[in-house]
Formats: sequence, structure tokens, C-alpha cells
Amino acid sequence: MLDLAPDLILVLIAAGFFAGFIDAIAGGGGLITVPALLLAGVPPVQALATNKVQGIFGAATAAVSYARRGLVDPRKQWQAALAAGVAGAAGAFLVSYLPTEWLRFVLPVILIGIAAFFALKPGLNDLDRVQRVAPAVFAITIVPLVGFYDGLLGPGAGSFYMIGFVTLAGYGVLKATAHTKLLNFASNLGGLLAFALVAKPLWSIGIMMGLAQIAGAALGARLAARIGARLIKPLLVATSTLLALRLIWQMIG
Repeated sequence: MLDLAPDLILVLIAAGFFAGFIDAIAGGGGLITVPALLLAGVPPVQALATNKVQGIFGAATAAVSYARRGLVDPRKQWQAALAAGVAGAAGAFLVSYLPTEWLRFVLPVILIGIAAFFALKPGLNDLDRVQRVAPAVFAITIVPLVGFYDGLLGPGAGSFYMIGFVTLAGYGVLKATAHTKLLNFASNLGGLLAFALVAKPLWSIGIMMGLAQIAGAALGARLAARIGARLIKPLLVATSTLLALRLIWQMIG
């Protein structure tokens, strides 16, 4: 059991709230919580495992919130969610066989890539556009691929689901965001079940962060449903960029 100072625990709880808020709006809450756990001194694999504990709270809250507002029908997503869960578990099992220090170097690259996509891609709004792949093809290709990444690494998975829905399924930004939540919950849950066997999640820290995620996710989903892409895009770009710069600064220092 890692002994964390009370002030660090408070910082992690605050990170959980902010991550729930960001994840409900734009996806990528793990882009906040995993770096926060690493900065608190939690070893990489344990940070990934603990991130799954707290992540399921926020993803479930956001999924329910969007479903209540009629933006998504979870009953039509259960097969894709099952694929995401199995792929997430497979990715998490693989973590124990790979070196993990590379996580500190990969995260800034992922963050900057996501920020660049949403900052530079023209025409990203709440209007649906041309569908490039059928829903069944999307469910058996993109969903397992992102789900596997979610279990293996995690941060940014919600954003990758959303990018897939926007660019391939033809969804507007708000609709895409709503459709990512059940999939994100499923791949988080699959990853957590695997991590419970191969790693040692910090359960108490994860649950405390998760409870904060519930509050953040409920608030974020409410605001996103009202404002849509005008809120989602700039918030995701700003958060991803700032976190990338923070991690780069830490590596240089």
C-alpha cells in the first residue's frame, strides 16, 4: 500500500472531479488522472490500475446522464460495449509483460496529438456528417482497437472513441461524446477486472477519486448537453496542451 500524504490525496480527489467533468464533456479524463497519479509518485502500472477504479464511476455517471437526455440509447450499444470490455481486459493483461517507464514519454505525444486534431480539424460541430463506415463495421474494428488501448494504456481512450465517431461514423461532436460513455465504461471495467488480477490498484484512493468523478461527470454532462461543441472543443484542446507541457517540464527537470 502506497503511503500518500493528505495533501496529495486531496489533489488526487480534485483531479478526479476535474477529470469527471472533462471526460463527460470531451472524453480523455484519464489524461488528467493518470498524470496526476504519476506526479503523486504512484508507480506506472499501479497508476493505470487505480485509474480504472476511479474511471468507471465517471464513465457510468456520464453514460446515464446522456441517456436520460435522449442523446444515446444504451440498449443499441450493448454488443459494442461487450467488445470494448473484452478488448480492455486483453490490453490490461498485456501491461504486465511490457516495460512501463515508456508511459511517461508516450503521454505527452498523445496529448499533443489530440489537441492538434481538435484545434486544426475544420468543421467540427454538432451537426452529423457523412458516414464512412457501417455501425457493425465500426463495432468490430474501431471499438475493440480503442478498447484494447484503453486497457493497455488508457489516457485519451475517450477522446479516441469520440474521434472515431466523428470521422468515421459521421456523428456531430455532442452526439459522438454521448456515444463514447458506455464504451468507455465497458473498456474501463474490463481493464479493471484484469488489473485486479495482475496489479494492485489503490482501491481506497481510486474510490475516493471515483466519488469525486461522479460529481464532476454529472456537472460536465449537463453543461455539454446545453452548449455542445462550443464548449467541448476548446476545453479539450486547452486541457490536453497544458497537461502535455506539464509532463514535458517534469521530464526536463
